[in-house]
Amino acid sequence: MATIVKTPSGTWKAVIRKTGWPTSSKTFRTKRDAEDWSRRIEDEMVRGVFIQRSSSERMTLAMALNRYLAEVSPTKAPKTQQSEAGSAKVLAARLGKYSLAALTPDILASYRDSRLSERSQRGNLLSANTVRLELALLSHLFNVAIKEWRMGLPFNPVMNIRKPSPGEGRDRRLAAGEERRLMAAAANHSNPMLSWIIRLALETGMRSSEITGLRRCQIDLKRRVVRLADTKNDSARTVPLTKQATDTLRLALDNPVRPIDTDLVFFGEPGKDGLRRPYAFSKVWNELKKELGMSDLHFHDLRHEAVSRLVEGGLSDQEVSAISGHKSMQMLKRYTHLRAEDLVVKLDQFKKNS
Repeated sequence: MATIVKTPSGTWKAVIRKTGWPTSSKTFRTKRDAEDWSRRIEDEMVRGVFIQRSSSERMTLAMALNRYLAEVSPTKAPKTQQSEAGSAKVLAARLGKYSLAALTPDILASYRDSRLSERSQRGNLLSANTVRLELALLSHLFNVAIKEWRMGLPFNPVMNIRKPSPGEGRDRRLAAGEERRLMAAAANHSNPMLSWIIRLALETGMRSSEITGLRRCQIDLKRRVVRLADTKNDSARTVPLTKQATDTLRLALDNPVRPIDTDLVFFGEPGKDGLRRPYAFSKVWNELKKELGMSDLHFHDLRHEAVSRLVEGGLSDQEVSAISGHKSMQMLKRYTHLRAEDLVVKLDQFKKNS
């Protein structure tokens, strides 16, 4: 039976002591609220579903996000840490004052719909994938809070709302003549590393971070392979090199202006701390494609192009995923876009041989 007493400040405190359960107490503005809460908690104890909610009621989402960024995010890749910091800032600004216990599926669904109706700094509607990443962060935070922080939460509310559709993904392929123009312009740039990086992306399908982060010890020109340990999905893989990729890496390794203070294949100037980091080519890349009238071309599209060419070349899905690092066939298909005109030729060959 609950004990309900009036406090000196005029509020009402309910205390529940039941054998086999931890003592639970809570203070309310009215006696009726205290009685209602007591009946509900006692009923949950009888049914064996009671969860101690005090910790989740005291911790706000803003506090939880700060703890997550301090304890969980540092275990992830730097790029992921940066992305999560941005998502956390938005979540804290809009939902930070709610306690973890107060965040219901209805509140989160309203947040989702509100974000999807907002516009980015460019004036376009906010990307559905941006909202998906924010909800993914929030969902993982709840899972960590329940399993590791032992917060009194009955379930993860993010699991009970619909996630925005990821869309069809980009299908930008290089049109006829674009690769030639792109490589010619890059070759004319003062820094030869730009053209080497672009060529490697087209020949290997490696991500830009994987290319610029390459160190000499990862490259085996004799066996024509590159060993990647630090990848987006945290799975090491070995990438086979075409003859052109091998020749490109040979040029990069023999770069006559290579400084002796770094093992990076594609190196930048020393920072304020005196350390060299990978060559930051994004600004030059954006200027280059603007001059060529290819503003809609993303560097990551070169990875799409490379993967699509591997499939067109006759490699199996398993062989392509081993090279590209895609963990699932579904994700690989999102990155693979075959030209219909190329399939026409294959259809003719199939009909001829059948």
